[in-house]
This record gives sequence, structure tokens and C-alpha cells, in this order.
Amino acid sequence: MKKIIKKIKIQKIFGGKATPAPPIGPILGSSGVNIMEFCKKYNFKTKNKLGELCPVFITIYEDKTFSLVIKKPPISFLLLDLIKKKKGSNEPNRSKIGKIGLNDIKNIAKNKIEDLNCFSVNSAISMISGTAKSMGIEIIKE
Repeated sequence: MKKIIKKIKIQKIFGGKATPAPPIGPILGSSGVNIMEFCKKYNFKTKNKLGELCPVFITIYEDKTFSLVIKKPPISFLLLDLIKKKKGSNEPNRSKIGKIGLNDIKNIAKNKIEDLNCFSVNSAISMISGTAKSMGIEIIKE
């Protein structure tokens, strides 16, 4: 078994669009990872998710090899994508930026549950509802 020397999480990286430019290059270069090899692997694994935010966990080993775990997009990204907005409300309790149905929240919960730190779909729905409310998205009970 290889010895792990570092674990890195990159949040702001879009599927199929990894390049050696900042922020990826400096983060991986300081760890001694082959940046072009990372970009090729990441872009290949996310080629069907072009333009989608795909966070990645990188485990770097003693011999400078690495492994990738691609995660699903953040809940806020999925919610904003559903209502076709760029960002959440500045005053979520006063000005609402959109409405979303409970069925949409259930779908997000079912897809995202493996990345969340909860064990039931109901608790995932509760977490996602809280995120939606804090962004100024109104939840419609269908």
C-alpha cells in the first residue's frame, strides 16, 4: 500500500475544463504532481459534465502518483441552475429570487445524498431546503 503524503480538495473546477493555469497549476505543482496528467485524467472523467461544477478530491502518494474522486456539484450550484440564476439573494428573508418545488428538492436529495453527511433522504431534503431558504429561494409545497 502506498503512503499518502497529501490530500487536496479543489472546489471551483468545471467539468472537462481543467487547465494548468491557476488555481490548479500552483496547487498541484507545489505538491510535485504532474499537472498535465491530472488535467487529462480529470477532463476525461468529466467529459460528460462539460461546464458543470465538479469538485475533486486528490490523494497524493509518496511516489508523486495520485488518485481522483470526482464529487457531484454543490447544492447551491444545483439550485441556481434549476431556477436559471447566477447568484443567490443579498437579502434572502426579504427579496426572493425564485421558486422551487418540493419534488425538485427531493430529486436533488436523492442524487446528492452520498456526498452529504446524513443518512436519510428526509434529512437530506431538510439540508437542501435550508440552503434554498438561505439563498432566497422559495419552496412550493406541491
